[in-house]
Amino acid sequence: MMPMEQVATPVEDSTVYRYHLLRGALDRFQKNLAQLDEAQLAEARSRASSTFRIESLVFGTPEAREVVVDRQRLDAALEEVSSRYPDEQDFLADLAANGLDVETLRSALYRELVFDAVMQRVGARRPVINGIDMRIYYELNPDRFRLPERRTARQILITINPEFADNTRARAAERSAGIADLLQRRPGRFAELARRYSECPSALDGGKLGDISRGQLFPELDAALFGLQAGAISPAVETEIGFHLLWCERIHPARQVPYTKAAADIHRLLDARNRRNCQKAWLTELARQREKQGVRNGT
Repeated sequence: MMPMEQVATPVEDSTVYRYHLLRGALDRFQKNLAQLDEAQLAEARSRASSTFRIESLVFGTPEAREVVVDRQRLDAALEEVSSRYPDEQDFLADLAANGLDVETLRSALYRELVFDAVMQRVGARRPVINGIDMRIYYELNPDRFRLPERRTARQILITINPEFADNTRARAAERSAGIADLLQRRPGRFAELARRYSECPSALDGGKLGDISRGQLFPELDAALFGLQAGAISPAVETEIGFHLLWCERIHPARQVPYTKAAADIHRLLDARNRRNCQKAWLTELARQREKQGVRNGT
């Protein structure tokens, strides 16, 4: 009798391909198979054929035969999938609608766990990253380690909403102009006036937006904020939601991240790249050997 802590290797079955087909549909289109049109189904089939072929290739290797997937881990993987459904009936119905059942899903998940374990072992053979590699990458990719200019900003927003008398476009423009006049005389009251008049959630914090990089705000606000000097307040700027008054509190110039600060990220990036390259080379050689063996066998 098979020990409970170990799961028997399932016999390869083309029904497992249905799992890859469903994954392809969900990953690419966020749809079940029945929801795909002809072109989408063709693309899902192409993706499924590729992933199933690669998984099957790996599943037949000595490395895969060394992997042990215990029952608890497989049960947890199955539970993770079923937990996405309101109840077991919905889970089983969805499986059936996609040409699957619980046992097929278990087999597919088992293969997936074995595949992942093998690829982790193969990736562990990657070359070790050294300091010279890291320094060269830093010097050759300066733009990756350049922090863009940022502006510490606050805003006062008067919204446009025709359903309220004080928020018609004309009234909102008039109110924002009045606040702008107050700020011209007492710019130091910006946070106070934001708490009193702003209709943005940031009003609770004196209109504070935090540190803003280009492209984070509406285009009109982006242009206004990055055209201000430090300490300056913009005139009222209209967007689709209302009128905004912006205060540029501070300017943080663009700067280069020093190598000592970037080193950890560089190591992670290069290490991940080496892992992928190692796995890709192993899969390529595996496919080459399988093709060579097929030629010898006349298949």
